[in-house]
Amino acid sequence: MKHSEAIKTPEALLEAGLIKTGALDDLRAVTERYALAITPTIAALVDDSDPDDPIARQFVPDVAELVHLPEECDDPIGDHAHSPVHGIVHRYPDRVLLKAVHVCPVYCRFCFRREMVGPQGNGMMSPEELDAAFGYISANPSIWEVILTGGDPLVLSARRLSELMKRLKDIPHVKIVRFHTRVPVVDPGRIDVTLIDALKASGKTTYVALHANHARELSEAARQASARLIDAGIAMVSQTVLLKGVNDDPAVLADLMRAFVEARIKPYYLHHPDLAPGTSHFRLTIEEGQRIVSALRGHVSGLCQPTYVLDIPGGHGKAAIGRNAAAKTRDGCYAVSDFNGNDHIYPPRTTDID
Repeated sequence: MKHSEAIKTPEALLEAGLIKTGALDDLRAVTERYALAITPTIAALVDDSDPDDPIARQFVPDVAELVHLPEECDDPIGDHAHSPVHGIVHRYPDRVLLKAVHVCPVYCRFCFRREMVGPQGNGMMSPEELDAAFGYISANPSIWEVILTGGDPLVLSARRLSELMKRLKDIPHVKIVRFHTRVPVVDPGRIDVTLIDALKASGKTTYVALHANHARELSEAARQASARLIDAGIAMVSQTVLLKGVNDDPAVLADLMRAFVEARIKPYYLHHPDLAPGTSHFRLTIEEGQRIVSALRGHVSGLCQPTYVLDIPGGHGKAAIGRNAAAKTRDGCYAVSDFNGNDHIYPPRTTDID
């Protein structure tokens, strides 16, 4: 599937062959509520012969998004509860989120900030809001890391990004700057020398966390874009959301994690889907997720192992929820599970080793 321009309306979806005519009215209702954007790069990755295509599932609206469950909420991970000034989220002692922009080149249908991003969302921070945000960072010497997110910070121009980095450069206690982005996957040509230079500042270590959920997203162009960042001295880690119908299969997830490692991107977080409105069709149970993650152990390299995490609703932070492989027994030993799911006693009882 190829499309020469960004797709931003249901009519453009129809023209691109990504939906059927009968779906048009329902999807108008969806896109009136939640933003739509699909880049030409992503449209070209869609296999329109596959009704269950995992790329299309992530980006093409679905009428199921209009189903809102009681447990779903507009701010599922509690950003607002930890926002001392506009654009800052200070949930952990040594790091803050800086949400400089609330637009993205693509809009994921499972986005946990879907009520905040897009044309109808919170927009860009004003100069006065940015001043207040940087004032907050400067006044809190415990802040070691600043994570630029949003929205997608790499939609900003190189000039704006450079200005942000210059302001961070002048805050001595900030040592790490991390950018959360999909741009190398969804618009790889944007990762050029000018933009890369804008992400660096003397005295700061820059990381880029790349969000991808299926190995096909790591196209040759995406790998080249990532290589340009890494070759320029910018370290990369990955973020993935465990999604029903996209990557809820150990073999599919293993392919993705291997693709990251081959591209010199360290697998970092595997997120359990958040309780965002209209996203229940993407969510697995935690037990299902644990079985999938357990199936990775021993079957793919340790380099390929992400940490399976849940953002606790209400703003209580991340909890690692991978299967507990060690459980204490009554006699003070531990039952330890191997990668085949078999239990062993540690330390071994005398009768086990005679």
